[in-house]
Amino acid sequence: MSYQLNLEAFQGPFDLLLYLIDKNEIDIYDIPIAQITQEYLQCVERMQVLDLDVASEFLVMAATLLSIKAKMLLPKPTPEEEECEELDPRTELVHDLLEYRRYKQIALVLNEFSEQHSLTYARPNEEQLYAQFFAQDNPLDGKVLIDLTKALQSVLNALESKENIHYIKKEEVSLDQMMKDLFCRIKANPKGIDFMELFLKSSSRMEAIVRFLALLEIIRLSAAKVQQPDTYGHIYVFPGNLKAYEKTL
Repeated sequence: MSYQLNLEAFQGPFDLLLYLIDKNEIDIYDIPIAQITQEYLQCVERMQVLDLDVASEFLVMAATLLSIKAKMLLPKPTPEEEECEELDPRTELVHDLLEYRRYKQIALVLNEFSEQHSLTYARPNEEQLYAQFFAQDNPLDGKVLIDLTKALQSVLNALESKENIHYIKKEEVSLDQMMKDLFCRIKANPKGIDFMELFLKSSSRMEAIVRFLALLEIIRLSAAKVQQPDTYGHIYVFPGNLKAYEKTL
């Protein structure tokens, strides 16, 4: 009985051999090499008749089957020669077929797993996605104390050029009063106020330093936060959690 053969159904010569073995319900450990060789050659011949591009590995396997068939047609060795006789010429072919079948089964399982996995979508579960919901607000917003210290130094340098000290007197500068003054100015500027503007009223270095300490305390209480939009640019002070400071009043 003739049958049609589609080359696309076979990935290579081992795939075709396994198809013939399964079709004829043959024991892979005891392959009737003559029968399999004949059917294999018929399949290859059909490929050529149908003008299909027969890959070289199919032809190499055909030559291998013919070689095994020829070896099995040789006279059996005498008992004295059996000890020196090589193994069954089909042994290597059987081993390769079993290996191919094993990898083919693994490929089918992986392909099925891939298809099932493609139908699912996993929700991202990285820690960074949720950290923002649990992390406390940083009142300095990425700024370090050195940035504020440099800004204070600019204020002090400006004041030094204006100060003409003729006599020494004890300055009474209240930290609490300075904090209240700064808090009112920050609260009145919800869109932010330039760091330098907070020190325009400073009449001396001592007052500027106390004002700076007062600002740090307000920031520590989360009542204000600072930002620097551009590198080496102006520093701006924004209202933060105003209620955190009002509770201390």
